[in-house]
Amino acid sequence: MNEFGGVVRVRGLFKEHGQGQGLVRAVDGVDLEVPAGQMLAVMGPSGCGKSTLLHLLGGLERPSDGQVWLAGQRIDTVNERGLARLRRRSVGFVFQAFHLIEELSAAENVELPVLLAGRSARAARRRAAFLLERFGLADRTRHLPWQLSGGQRQRVAIARAMANEPLVLLADEPTGNLDTAATLDVLRIFADLRAAGQTLVVVTHDERVAATADRLVTMRDGMFVDDTQLAGRTGRLDGLIGLED
Repeated sequence: MNEFGGVVRVRGLFKEHGQGQGLVRAVDGVDLEVPAGQMLAVMGPSGCGKSTLLHLLGGLERPSDGQVWLAGQRIDTVNERGLARLRRRSVGFVFQAFHLIEELSAAENVELPVLLAGRSARAARRRAAFLLERFGLADRTRHLPWQLSGGQRQRVAIARAMANEPLVLLADEPTGNLDTAATLDVLRIFADLRAAGQTLVVVTHDERVAATADRLVTMRDGMFVDDTQLAGRTGRLDGLIGLED
């Protein structure tokens, strides 16, 4: 853990775009700590800075000011090569648009991060087979993304994000393109991951997703305007079954 505690920790975080009268402060002086095993949901209106915050936590963007720590390492000062290595090994990303490689099968998509991390092809195959079976896709391993439903593609994307056993899983609107049944599948996976000790930060507009988190932070104009502890129990999923999109 870092000197402040928590898997993820930020202090005085700012992210600015533009300059002069065109200056936009996408993240405005945020402090945040995410303990191990917690699922944090981040909500707020479009343009409030949610996705930018997620990108800063995962090292996809660099802050204009402030500090970002991941399990004892300050990542905002790491060079680009070191940051790429850290992302491959310690951070898993899940996006609304899946971002699967269309020319690769489900298994090959999941194997790729393992290979990029320098592990053997045999280890990559084993890890992919394990994760795809765990997420109910054992019969879809050779399918290309276009042969899968939206929910199946998102499960492949989550499996890929988990391929290198990341310290934190960052998800940006992971159910945004999914119907109710597929959304519940993703939420069950998140609940299982959290029960196994995985740390998750999920940006969402979907109150069904936020309701299953341990904690909900609301953003507006780049700042946190509310921070609420929730029950965050797997059983909360039962009340979501049957909800309309």
